[in-house]
Amino acid sequence: MIGITKLLCGSEHFGDSLRYTHGAKDAQWGVSRELGPVVVWNCTNTCNLKCKHCYADSKPEQFKEELDTEEAKALIDDLASLKVPVLLISGGEPLLRKDLFELLEYTREKNIRTTVSTNGTLIDKETAKHLKQRGVSYVGISLDGLGVNNDIFRGVQGSFDKAADGIRNCLDIGQKVGLRFTINRSNYDQLEDIFYFIKEEGIPRVCFYHLAYSGRGSKMIEEDITPEEKRLAMDLIMKKALKLRDKVEILTVDNHADAAYLYLQVKKNHPELAHKVSKLLTMNGGNRSGMAFANIDYKGSVHPDQFTQHHHFGNVRERKFSEIWHSPENALAMSLRDRKKLLRGRCSQCKWLDICNGNLRVRAEAVTGDFWASDPACYLTDEEIRR
Repeated sequence: MIGITKLLCGSEHFGDSLRYTHGAKDAQWGVSRELGPVVVWNCTNTCNLKCKHCYADSKPEQFKEELDTEEAKALIDDLASLKVPVLLISGGEPLLRKDLFELLEYTREKNIRTTVSTNGTLIDKETAKHLKQRGVSYVGISLDGLGVNNDIFRGVQGSFDKAADGIRNCLDIGQKVGLRFTINRSNYDQLEDIFYFIKEEGIPRVCFYHLAYSGRGSKMIEEDITPEEKRLAMDLIMKKALKLRDKVEILTVDNHADAAYLYLQVKKNHPELAHKVSKLLTMNGGNRSGMAFANIDYKGSVHPDQFTQHHHFGNVRERKFSEIWHSPENALAMSLRDRKKLLRGRCSQCKWLDICNGNLRVRAEAVTGDFWASDPACYLTDEEIRR
């Protein structure tokens, strides 16, 4: 994640303390030398929607392989021992898991900060209260357009209205909530409208995701926007961040070319901020999948991130996550922790490696078949990346 508001406006939010701290980029096993990685746990693969870009290929059916309640609690115990700072619970649709509130309560008892990533359609007033009562720090609700545009993309009529109600139900009781929006061909022209929606609804946070070519998203490569459109989208996002400042926290996710582009634009248009922005971006170090970030799927398998679920580090049913995470036997994990020398193509020649770290590997693999090839979603020009 790239904290656009943090970088341009200097505001402070919890995640910034993990992203922009001294020594973060050099930590090989967590967000810092003292803390473990941020963990995304796909607690279920069952979902009530049929989103076109779903990286988990979730379906409206039950999956017997899910970790049961006791296995999940054992996992949480282990994450606590590793000092994992945040457990992001995702799916599928996590609210379809019957023991979710019990597990949220257990995670709070273990002093792990929880966030919930949901499509929002199941958050009625009572559910919102249950989430807040169990100490959920943040609820991220996914919308990929307004009205029917969202419904078409997410495969179920009426999903926009239900998700919007879910956002309002959280806001009504003071449960922190935000919007998750994946930019693609079908909704690129609604970016301005999304900001209007955020303002009208009083939503305090929005994360703009770049399309990851993973799961069903691997069939959407042609639905990604062009390099020029990515630049224009970033221009709009930065403009809005400067206008909204501390009213809305704005972040971009899954394309660290955003970091270099933001710096270049700051250097040109706001040179007084350039040194501070450069320092923070260097502190962060770019993509840190398999380093400061990990994924555990619904079956208990461990991966570098949620988009690389075809690459396995091990399974928590066979070995504790903490042991898997620190094992020197996993070749891919060790490679990700020292990846710069393995990158090929434009990435290997790029002068922004210290703030990008090779971007999103799954996109390179999806397009070329080579995990270490250049990320095809990088929109910087050859001149901009030349050393």
